[in-house]
Amino acid sequence: MSLPREIALSDEEIDDVMTDQWNLRIATIGPGTKINLTPMWSGWVQEKIYISARGQKVMNLRRNPQCTLLVDKNEKFPELQGIIMDCRAVVLENKEEEGDPGLKEARIHMGEKYNGGHGQPVAAPPQPPAATAAGKIVAGSCLSPKKY
Repeated sequence: MSLPREIALSDEEIDDVMTDQWNLRIATIGPGTKINLTPMWSGWVQEKIYISARGQKVMNLRRNPQCTLLVDKNEKFPELQGIIMDCRAVVLENKEEEGDPGLKEARIHMGEKYNGGHGQPVAAPPQPPAATAAGKIVAGSCLSPKKY
């Protein structure tokens, strides 16, 4: 579904929202046909979304890599902006997949973005997330971003 140009977000606005907003929601298909919708923190690098996930989310993405992401900005309707992306995820679980070109940069971005976000003091310099490929960092490559 395309939007009139005057309300669609530009590529620069999408980049700003994806870089700055703390939360996204990812919808995957759970066992059977049940939709699993989960809020996540993310990194945005080279038009890819990186999340750190474990448990049901990872099992769902192994079974079916198709997922939908929603990121929104602002709360009041007149200022509300949102981005919906249909994506295909890759679960980074081994040394070869950990060689993903954006993974290191995504870890740095997430370290800076969420510095102090767990209630601890802000670190200078911020540390990238310590999760490894075995720690289930998931990279979702956007197939067809849709601007809303």
